[in-house]
Amino acid sequence: MAKGSRVRGIFLGAVMLCLAGAVRADGLEYRYELGGMVGCSSYYGDANYHIPMKNINAMGGLLWRYNINPRMAVKTNFAVAGISGSTADFDNRYPGGDASFKRVLYELGAQFEYNFLAYGDGKGYKSTHRVVPYIFAGLGVTYAPKPARHVVSGNLPVGLGVKYKVIPRLNIGCELSFRFTHTDKLDVTDKTAPILDDPYGIKSGWLKNKDSYSFLSIFVTYDLSPKYRKCNN
Repeated sequence: MAKGSRVRGIFLGAVMLCLAGAVRADGLEYRYELGGMVGCSSYYGDANYHIPMKNINAMGGLLWRYNINPRMAVKTNFAVAGISGSTADFDNRYPGGDASFKRVLYELGAQFEYNFLAYGDGKGYKSTHRVVPYIFAGLGVTYAPKPARHVVSGNLPVGLGVKYKVIPRLNIGCELSFRFTHTDKLDVTDKTAPILDDPYGIKSGWLKNKDSYSFLSIFVTYDLSPKYRKCNN
């Protein structure tokens, strides 16, 4: 009987450890996040020099994040966004007259993120936080199909955001970012906006007078692939 009681005690102890591990599963760290984002986009160029979020259009996309550690992550994204602009309200007129445009662009990019605080569920010895601000920068490719011409350009995304771990494997957040391209032709579309290619007829260097756009988005991601487990069967 003593031997049987000891066996039962060992078995019950193992079960309790597994249950405790399941309860503590919210303390696990996960390697990856997968999710989507929606928001608005805005363009900056010859039809809008500097006014933030002017001529707002819709944007959306998918994102995948690899968490290096609680402070650093690498993210990739695919986004679809509209951009538009007009010179009708300019104080100074271009020699060719007013122009306006509207088009859709596609973006594929990757960014490195740095969290100002260790990100996690707020439990455990690592002193993580459920709400953290972060900054990011990276590289991307922008593709804008016709109406007038196809445009393909590299871009440099930079931005900031905040993320919140709602429950152990669910994250939400908000980002504001600017995408600086290497082209001046995002605003050249159909016959209504040919002058925006070179409105003053003055050629500039490859770093000057380039188009850019911004995203203001909300994202939701789900954690995948735990880095370790508390109890293994």
